[in-house]
Amino acid sequence: EVQLVESGGGSVQPGGSLRLSCTVSGFPSSTYYLAWFRQAPGKEREGVAVMYVGGDYRNYADSAKGRFTVSQDNTKNTLYLQMNSLKPDDTAMYYCATDVRPGLGPWDDPGRYMSWGQGTQVTVSS
Repeated sequence: EVQLVESGGGSVQPGGSLRLSCTVSGFPSSTYYLAWFRQAPGKEREGVAVMYVGGDYRNYADSAKGRFTVSQDNTKNTLYLQMNSLKPDDTAMYYCATDVRPGLGPWDDPGRYMSWGQGTQVTVSS
């Protein structure tokens, strides 16, 4: 069974930074897609970034480009989302997701992912 555990959320002022972590266990392969999503109250879940663990592929939502960076620590099976220059619009619950359904589709479609973490809250306010 695939399990994902997020951590690192918190409250920060505009312009600040946070690093979210996602620890993955139980995945049958050492290479897989791992995506970060977020959901603000009253809004749909939206993709933030995706990476191919074990490879070089990275992609980001327009709202994240230039500010957010995904990375991995293979020794700890942990993936990171480094978020800089945070804005109040970044306030949301952040989730990591993996275990992509077979077939084609956009990386930021939450319906493509079968395994999700419990989420970690990020609040950006002054």
